[in-house]
Formats: sequence, C-alpha cells, structure tokens
Amino acid sequence: MTDAPQQAFTDHDHDRCADEVLSRAEAVSVGRGLRLTPVRRRTLEILLESHRAMGAYDVLDRLAAEGFGKQPPVAYRALDFLVEQGFAHRINRLNAFTACVHPGEDHAAAFLICRECSAVAEAPAARVRAALDACGAEIGFTVERATVEALGLCPACKGAA
Repeated sequence: MTDAPQQAFTDHDHDRCADEVLSRAEAVSVGRGLRLTPVRRRTLEILLESHRAMGAYDVLDRLAAEGFGKQPPVAYRALDFLVEQGFAHRINRLNAFTACVHPGEDHAAAFLICRECSAVAEAPAARVRAALDACGAEIGFTVERATVEALGLCPACKGAA
C-alpha cells in the first residue's frame, strides 16, 4: 500500500496493495521472532480484502466458515495480536478493525472514515500528533497514545450526493 490515503478511495491494484502489506507484516513477524499463525495470517488477509473496517464478529464469521473455529476468542486473539504488533488498527467509532498500511512501523495515523460507504483511509498524522503533544505539554500532560478518526464523505460518495 502507499502512503497516499486517497488510494483507499480510488481504483488501484488492490491485490498488489494487499500483497505488499502482507509481505511486510510477515517480514516484521520474522524479524521480531513472532509467529504469524494461520489464523493470524488469515485474519490479516480478511482485513486486507478491502479498505473498510470490519467488526470482530464479521471476521469471526469468515474464520468460522473457513474452519478456524467459531468461538469469539479465535477472532479477538488474532485481532489483538495484529493490533499489538502494529499490523492492524482499532477504529473506535466503528467498533471495528482495519489493516495498517504501515505494518510494524511506529507512526501517527488519522483515519478518514466515509459515513456513506464505510471506506477507511489511513492518513499520515505526524503534524496532528505534534500539535496534540504541544497542547499537552502546555499544561504538563504527556500524550502517550492518540487515535484521530475523522468522519466525512469519500470522493465517490461526495460525487454521488
């Protein structure tokens, strides 16, 4: 995947895009001495199928249909691993998960969420994070973690409106 957040909202070679992210996640796992088990890998593949966030039960349904088990911990453990390793993000507004376009990298991201089609783009947000850090510093607060989620319309839905 690319650094360009608009890629989620435009036609592109999505198979190549998803393959690149999966390859990076595999390499990071090997480099960290972690196992991208079959269920973890398949969970990431499911998240990579589109630039949309998916709920844990949607992921669980897919995993169960493919023989990975139908108990909620199957999906939640895989999703927790992916989030902890920086291979996926939790989108709080949607109570859902999306694949990270920079797997394993320490980075600030903002999520642009289309309120019509639910497409999600991960946008670079280093400047937003710097502004939050500065605001916190002014009052003696240290920001340790921040998630920025912006709701709006993607180009396709804006054009259709």
